[in-house]
Order: sequence, then structure tokens, then C-alpha cells
Amino acid sequence: MDFLKELEWRGMLHDATPGIEEVLQSGKVAGYIGFDPTAPSLTIGNYVQLMLLTLFQRSGHQPVVLMGGATGRIGDPSGKDKERELKSYDELDNNLQHQVRQMEKFINFTEGDNKAILVNNLDFYKDMNILDFLRDVGKTLTVNYMSSKESVKKRLETGLSFTEFSYQLLQAYDFQLLFNKHNCILQMGGSDQWGNITSGTEFIRRNLNEKAYAVTTPLLTKADGSKFGKSTEGNIWLDGELTTPYQFYQFWINAADTDVPKFTRYFTLHTREEIEAREAEHAENPQELKRLLAEELTIRIHSEEAYRSVLKVTELLFNRKAGKEQLLDLSESELKTVAAEIPSFTLPKDALAGGANIVDLLAEHTQVVASKGDARRAIKGNAISVNKEKVSDHDVVITHEALLHGKYLMVENGKKNKFILEAE
Repeated sequence: MDFLKELEWRGMLHDATPGIEEVLQSGKVAGYIGFDPTAPSLTIGNYVQLMLLTLFQRSGHQPVVLMGGATGRIGDPSGKDKERELKSYDELDNNLQHQVRQMEKFINFTEGDNKAILVNNLDFYKDMNILDFLRDVGKTLTVNYMSSKESVKKRLETGLSFTEFSYQLLQAYDFQLLFNKHNCILQMGGSDQWGNITSGTEFIRRNLNEKAYAVTTPLLTKADGSKFGKSTEGNIWLDGELTTPYQFYQFWINAADTDVPKFTRYFTLHTREEIEAREAEHAENPQELKRLLAEELTIRIHSEEAYRSVLKVTELLFNRKAGKEQLLDLSESELKTVAAEIPSFTLPKDALAGGANIVDLLAEHTQVVASKGDARRAIKGNAISVNKEKVSDHDVVITHEALLHGKYLMVENGKKNKFILEAE
């Protein structure tokens, strides 16, 4: 695989310093991307850079993952319109450990001549005092040079602390140290990192009289111009506790048709020939292209088991023919996912003590019906189901035994209105 050509056809090459193509073709190269642990998990936005490292490794080169144990304590001003809120050291350390565990699922750190290297830049700075930093690092670049970078210029009017201003020096010095210790001649990242990365190439030129290189990807946005990876609730996390596999799957299923070719090229591991053949086959059915992408990514990010679980929840929520068999087949965690996706009501467990009349239960503990009279009319009209069984008599009594996994009741009012009652 030719790394740069692979990026080009995927639409993932934004900029590169001159000469990198010849260097990459001359043999194995070490290249790095930095990740600051300022969030509790990696996001789908971070996964763009993980795909970059994956393709780099598949091209025969050696990825270096630099975790920002130090730079995360400072905060990168790139792409930010105001000062970051600093995280505690304990929070940053916990985030870093979790993110490393996530990365180990996607990048090969264990086998082969080009297995990835993991570095924490806290090791670079924890024993360095301020005078050493100012003499060895701060002397390299002028304030004029640093202020010309886009990440700094955008913030000069609204305010930029010295803390965030110094971030550029740390990232540049990181590159120089990785160059020395691991012969790492390439730094990669999003296009918003170009200024920081080229500051690093300048460090290496001035301090070591050597040549280093940069490659960046475009910032991935949706067709409507909105930021990729953001939902109405926030980030799309790679952690199933923060974004459930079902929500993750639905993110891709609900993507705009016009975004699917771009998303497919950024995130699939299929070849160009396979992707183009698939797109030709389903040219009139973009929903199938979304489904194929959602399937591939849900399995890769989460697991085959998580994907099967997603299909079970999807079947229950969207297939009107899904019956009691499908409901009873759901695990407690799958029912929890269902409860998060449809209107839910908390039901005191003692409400079922000795049994509760269905009319009283619906009218007093839920908004499934507007009143007891409304409940009776719905039952008479054959509209009410409990756990996928029709309720034909308004004298029916619901007991604890009806609770699925000892906790959940599914109630439906008509074909479209589904609710979960959760006993606590």
C-alpha cells in the first residue's frame, strides 16, 4: 500500500511538507500522532487519526502513539475560541489509561517489525525545571514566529493565556525528542494541527540541522457544514458506556445520504475496488450503504456480540411484527437500551404489591393514557399491550411476575406508541 496515494483516494490528505513522498517510498518510516487525554474516552473524531495510524501501519511503516500526559495538563488552543478548563491530574491520568486501552483494540502494539510504539510525553517533562525549559526549549522560536500560527492568531483578540501559548513549544519539542529517541521523522494530525506540527519541523531544523515532515488530514465535517461526530446530545464516544452500541449504530444509519461516500472512505478498511463495487451495486439504495458501514464500524469499535445486540433492539423498536418472542429474548442491558430510546416511566415496586389494576397502573403511573377513562377506551379498542400481549379486559391485574428481568414492563398504546415502565 502506498500511504499517500491511499490517503488521496480516500480524501484524507489535506497537506504535506515537500519531500515526504520520496521518503515514504524509500523504506520504513516512523511517524506519530499525539492524543491529549482531556476527555474520558476517545471519540469518533479521534478515530479519524486512529484510521490514519492504521493505514500508515498497513503501508509498512511504524506508528508512534504519543499520549499527552504533559500537554493535556496545558490544553491545546487549536480550534478553540476560548480558554480550556484545566482538568485535575488524577482525571487526566485516568483518562489516559482508558484511552490507551481503547487504542490497543485498533493499533498493533505487540507483533511485527512495525509494531506501534507507545510514549507518554509526561516522561519528557516531569523532571525538567522551568529554567531548563526556557533555555532549551523557549529559546528556539521567536514570539513573532509563534504568533503567526493560525491557532494563536485566532485567539489574540479574545485572549490567550501564556499557558496555552506555550503549548506550541511543548508539541514542537515532543517532535524533536521523538526524532532523537525513535528516529521519528513524521508527525501527522488534523489540519488544525498544521501550525503546531510545522513548529516541530522548525525545531528539528534549527536545533538538530535535520529534516522532518508533516502530513495532515482535512477536518471532517458533514454535508450541512456541522462538526462531525457531534450529536444533539454531544460527542459520539468510542466507549459503550458513554455512547451505547445502539446509539453508535444509529449515528451511521441516520447519516445524510450525501455524507456516506466520505464516511465510507474515512472509516472502512475495505479496498478502493471493494468500496467502488459496493457503491455501484447499491447506487439506488443509499440506506444499504449506511447499514453496511454501520455494521462494519459497530463490530470493529464494539464487538460482534454488541452488533447482534443492536440488531435485536432495532428489531423490537422498528419492526411492527416483532412479538413477545423478540421481547423475551432481550437481556437486561438490551432492555436498558430500549428504555433509553423510547419514553420511560419509573414505577415504584410497591405499586405492584398484591397486583395492580391495569387501568389504575396506566393512569396513575404513566403518560401512556390521559385518564382512567382514556385507558378503558384504549383497552376496549384493543390498543393496549403489556409485554407484547394484548390487554382485552380493563380488570386485568399486573403483578411482579410480569416484570422482565425483575425490572421492566413494555407497554404499547397502538402500533407506534411504545413505552417502558421501570420498577424501582
